[in-house]
Amino acid sequence: MKKLYSHCTSSSPLLAVLVAASVALTACGGGGGDDNGSHQPVTNNAPAKPAGTPTPPAPPASAPANASAPSGASAAQPASVTEPASAPSEASTPAAVTPASGTGTSGNNDTPPPAPVADNIVPINIFSDYTDYRVVNMPYVSVTFCAPGKQGASQCATVDHMLLDTGSVGVRVIASAFDASFAGKLPMQTGASNDSTGKAAIAQCALFASGFTWGSMRAADVTIGKKTASGISVQLIGDSTFATWTPQDCSSRGRGLNTVKDLGANGIVGIGHMAQDYPEAASRALAPNYYYCPTPWSCTPASVPLDRQTANPVTAFATDNNGTIIRLPALPSMGQLSVTGELVFGIGTRDNNALPAKATFLAVTDRGMFSTSYKGRTMPSYLDSGSNALFLPDGTIPVMPDDAHWFAPSTTQSMSATLLSNTGNANSTIAFSIANSLNLFALGYAAHDNLGGYSSQQLMWGLPFFYGRNVYTALSGMKAGTQTGPYVAF
Repeated sequence: MKKLYSHCTSSSPLLAVLVAASVALTACGGGGGDDNGSHQPVTNNAPAKPAGTPTPPAPPASAPANASAPSGASAAQPASVTEPASAPSEASTPAAVTPASGTGTSGNNDTPPPAPVADNIVPINIFSDYTDYRVVNMPYVSVTFCAPGKQGASQCATVDHMLLDTGSVGVRVIASAFDASFAGKLPMQTGASNDSTGKAAIAQCALFASGFTWGSMRAADVTIGKKTASGISVQLIGDSTFATWTPQDCSSRGRGLNTVKDLGANGIVGIGHMAQDYPEAASRALAPNYYYCPTPWSCTPASVPLDRQTANPVTAFATDNNGTIIRLPALPSMGQLSVTGELVFGIGTRDNNALPAKATFLAVTDRGMFSTSYKGRTMPSYLDSGSNALFLPDGTIPVMPDDAHWFAPSTTQSMSATLLSNTGNANSTIAFSIANSLNLFALGYAAHDNLGGYSSQQLMWGLPFFYGRNVYTALSGMKAGTQTGPYVAF
């Protein structure tokens, strides 16, 4: 998660809101940061969908005048946390992606059965929900958490509306998404290298562009679709044990993203390029980042071994563990109420995840950074599914009168920028459009590929870039196809 902006008015509850620090900016995915994570990407933040929220009305018959540019997918709302995550409602559980069945009549033996979904593919859902606030362009997957080594129903809980984020690393889940008794079944991680007792609980302050998440480190078996990462470290955000106190060097970094309402999701599935989120922290204490806490109100910056750091689940899979592919359909010009796509595990490991013969490859840093040339200026960039817009350092595009971040040109702007590989001469010029955000929000859709916002220094290729493409994220040091990661391809 890298960057996400918010907008809301009391008079128009159908406006999309991307909750950010001080109603300004939030994002999850995307690139890296310095040793203490000050540039770590952030997640799309938005309020939770309250229990009993009615089904959204039908889309408007006609679109606002200035919303004719390419559209994006509709935004999803997190499931109500009043329901135990172990028993998600039918409405909130993403449907499996299965090929269309034949059209033969019932009982006709010539009609083939639907092809099964491969075990390395899971559905991505982008929904449109209505409440006091609404988020857009947020891709969700479902994740099952189990106590390590225990797969019984009472030892597991499935959580939907987990934000899929190529711009961060590690699984983070809001504690309230679990039944009250379940979180205690996930063992607390201990053993910080500079903890002389070896027994103090490890907690983390994870920094994002929109704020921070604070909570304990737990061990869990994490299953996404049919792939399981056994015994990895996850962050339990808003853990009640640590909820009453946050280290000052963490809380000073912006807005807390420790509730479903503030994060806009039940958690984050960070599938960026690294195996752990801060390998630097294995050799020295970084603040704000990891801490060891003898008591819930006394925490010291910690050096944390890699196996206790927040982990990328993909690297812990037994197979198909060298990267991921996000596949989302192209959108109609006015956007779409909801979108279903695919998350594919593995690159070049089987027929369904082979690289195309003419793919564009961009070598990136371990944190996903490359460069983009835009209007004669070259700047840092990331491909970030956890950011819900295209964020540009362009002060010439008008913004909303009551929000200095969302672009609102009077007519849709057609633009282009060139993505540059970190090695070699590979580049790709991408055409894109920026429409009037206020007009797009008024449609009530969850996804738009022409939604844009202002960024002061970086060009962030958020989820709008992913529509109509297969986007490959290869893990650092892993052979993926003919090349070794880290790279992105499309």
